[in-house]
Amino acid sequence: MKQFISTRMHGVADYIAGILVTASPYLFGFAPLGGAPLFIPLVFGILQMLMVIFTRHETGLIKVIPLQTHLVIDMLLGFFLMVSPFLYKFYPFVVWPHLLLGMFLFGSALFTKQSPFTGPLDLLDERGRIPHAL
Repeated sequence: MKQFISTRMHGVADYIAGILVTASPYLFGFAPLGGAPLFIPLVFGILQMLMVIFTRHETGLIKVIPLQTHLVIDMLLGFFLMVSPFLYKFYPFVVWPHLLLGMFLFGSALFTKQSPFTGPLDLLDERGRIPHAL
């Protein structure tokens, strides 16, 4: 599988995705529904913003989380965001924002260079030990 998203582009896209996922209930008008349709994007968007701030890559501000860990969490958040309308049974009211934003998070993690799903893991230093920054 070919990775075509650079880590810098992924970091910038993560900031945009975090803001967009957080604001999606208000942008797409389903905030009055409350419950899971509202709180899942709010929580995931805030988690996304915190995670990108703490990731060890070009756009991370406090470099603590390894990039590959970040990408795995991105995929999990994206998958859960995609299935949440069906899992929590609010699909008759709102489905497309959750589905499309979840696909974006999932796909951007899968196609980013250094993805743990397409290459070797980079969680250890050259001596095979956990870096002291963890």
